[in-house]
Amino acid sequence: MVGNVPSSGKRSVLFLCTHNSCRSQMAEALMKHTLSDRFEAHSAGIEPSGVDPRARRVLEELGIETSSLRSKSAEEFLDDDIDMVVTVCDRAKEACPFFPGAGGYMHRSFVDPPDLIGEGIEPLEAFRRIRDEIEEWLLETFSHLS
Repeated sequence: MVGNVPSSGKRSVLFLCTHNSCRSQMAEALMKHTLSDRFEAHSAGIEPSGVDPRARRVLEELGIETSSLRSKSAEEFLDDDIDMVVTVCDRAKEACPFFPGAGGYMHRSFVDPPDLIGEGIEPLEAFRRIRDEIEEWLLETFSHLS
C-alpha cells in the first residue's frame, strides 16, 4: 500500500471536490459499487467538511454500504500513486493541487445538490438526480477502460 492507495493491480481513481461531502463521495461509492473489478476508487476534498447524510441516504437506496465513507483532505493523497485524478466541481478544478504520482487528470463538473434545492427541488430528489448523473457518467466514461 502506498499511502491510502493499495497496490491491487487495479487502476486507482481519486475523485476530488471542494468539501468531499456529496459529489466526490457519491462518485467514490458508485465506482466501488459498479466498477470495483477494475478500479480502486477514493475521494477527497480541498476543504473537507464531512459527508452529507443525504448523500449517504441516496446511496443506501441503491444498496450501497456507506458506513466507511469519510471526508478526507486532498493532502492525504499527495504522495500516492494515482492513475487518474478526477475533479467533479469547477472550484476543485481551480484549486486542485499537483499530485506528483498522478497518471492523468480529468474534469467533469456536476451541480452541487444543495444548489438544486435552492431552485425549489425537493432535497432528496436533488441528491438522487446528481447521484444518477454521476453513475451514468461513470459507466459511460470508465466501463470501456481497463
